Amino acid sequence: MRLARVLNIEGIPNAFELATIQGLLILALAIPVTVLPLHALELLGSTQQVSVFFLCIGIAGLGGALAFPFMLERLGRPRLAFAGLGGILMSALLFPLDDALALFVAVVLYVWGFFSVDLIFNIVIMERIERRSFVRFEAVRMSLLGVAFALGPWAGVKLATDIGTAAPFAAMAALALTTVAWGFRRRLVTAGKGVIPGHGNPLRFIPRFMKQPRLRVAYVLALTRSSWWATFFTYAPIYCVNNGFSAEDAGIVVSLGSFFVVLAPLWGKLGAPFGMRRLLIAGYLATAVTALAMVAMARLPDICIVLGLVTCLCASWLDSVGNAPFVRAVHPHERAEMMSLYTTYREFGRIIPQGMFTVALLVLPLPAVFAIGGLGMTIGAWYSRYIPKRY
Repeated sequence: MRLARVLNIEGIPNAFELATIQGLLILALAIPVTVLPLHALELLGSTQQVSVFFLCIGIAGLGGALAFPFMLERLGRPRLAFAGLGGILMSALLFPLDDALALFVAVVLYVWGFFSVDLIFNIVIMERIERRSFVRFEAVRMSLLGVAFALGPWAGVKLATDIGTAAPFAAMAALALTTVAWGFRRRLVTAGKGVIPGHGNPLRFIPRFMKQPRLRVAYVLALTRSSWWATFFTYAPIYCVNNGFSAEDAGIVVSLGSFFVVLAPLWGKLGAPFGMRRLLIAGYLATAVTALAMVAMARLPDICIVLGLVTCLCASWLDSVGNAPFVRAVHPHERAEMMSLYTTYREFGRIIPQGMFTVALLVLPLPAVFAIGGLGMTIGAWYSRYIPKRY
């Protein structure tokens, strides 16, 4: 009860358990986060080719996101959770192979597997957490996800350096298996399908999604936030290695940048008197300004990295809100279908920046990606103006 009071989730049943389960799942996802771009750079040879590689991954991930309702309708939650876990375990076997094609297949299975399991848990959370309590719950959930991303990238590089290339992927597989087993043991992954029969094609819901202004705003905000983090996770370690830092140093930088999300409950409490709209506007603008300052100091790696961490601190303000705008806007009977469309922001958060970076890096140096990411955050600041005042 004391912990619930401190975390501001008192009176929300199962809140801490649900947040912890998803935190462990994201820790499994985060362990290879720094290892992947560095391994891709080693195999492909250039930052521009890494951009092309992750652009293709984003397109493949988008296909998986749109297929989710179809698979959920036919398989149900338990079988789809097992299928997602199977993809994660298979990717863990393929990752250590020193082959570009094996790496591509592994990353696709990794993305699809975690997407399936995470989306099932998201549906469970929306069913069990009341919409009026979701902002308080979301701050705690994002805080635990911050812990996962603070530990995961450093732990992945440390395991790869001290034990071997296969070690971080083995740890990833073990954690994913533990999380799914916990969900089944606690009967969170029930036989319910979560999709109305015949609604397995999410493309049918695109016109309805686009007609709802609050859903559109929630999507743009999530897309811009996701684009910044995808940029940071992919290119910050490459920038570090290119400027004489070790792979372990790169992992520490990514972990430190992610750590600030742990402060999400604090930002939520401090920002409550100002409202969600003002908090988001301030967060997006601060992230944009510090990202551009980071680029201006790109020739001084130590200062640039410090500014990158400050940028992540500003971006963590946004994570105190997380997916709350979407949850407040979506109708309960459309959760699974709209969630499948909404979560494509993760894939588009890779596809759009990577498409820009693939072209930009042909003529511009690596720090240009952070400038593009910073300018993208100004879009989030503009759209935050449309957040309803009652939020």
